[in-house]
Amino acid sequence: MYTFVKILCSAAVIGIVTEIARRFPSYGGIIAALPLVSILSIIWLTVQSEPSEHIQRFTIGVIVGLPATMVMLFVIYMAMKSSIHIVLAIGLGVVSWAVFLGVQKAITSMFNISI
Repeated sequence: MYTFVKILCSAAVIGIVTEIARRFPSYGGIIAALPLVSILSIIWLTVQSEPSEHIQRFTIGVIVGLPATMVMLFVIYMAMKSSIHIVLAIGLGVVSWAVFLGVQKAITSMFNISI
C-alpha cells in the first residue's frame, strides 16, 4: 500500500507539471527543472527511516549527475532545433548523458576522487 501511495503522489506531481507545461511551456520548463524527483525521493527516504548518511550519499549522487543531465537536455534541445525527430533527439540526449558520466568518472578516477 505504501508503494502505491508513493507512486500515486509522484505521478500526480508529473501530471501537474505536464499540464502546466502544456499551457505555459516556459513556466512548465522552469518548474520541471526544479529538483522535484530529488525532493520527493528525499522525503520518501526520510519517511522510510533511512539513515541520514544514506540520504546524504543520495544527495551527492544527485549533484554528481547534474552536469550530465544538463548536457543531455542541451543535446535534446539542439537536436530538436535541427529538426531531428523527438525519439532520435531523446536517444542522442541519453547517449550524451551516458558518455558524459563515463568521462566524468574517468576524470575523477585519474585524480583519485571518490564519488
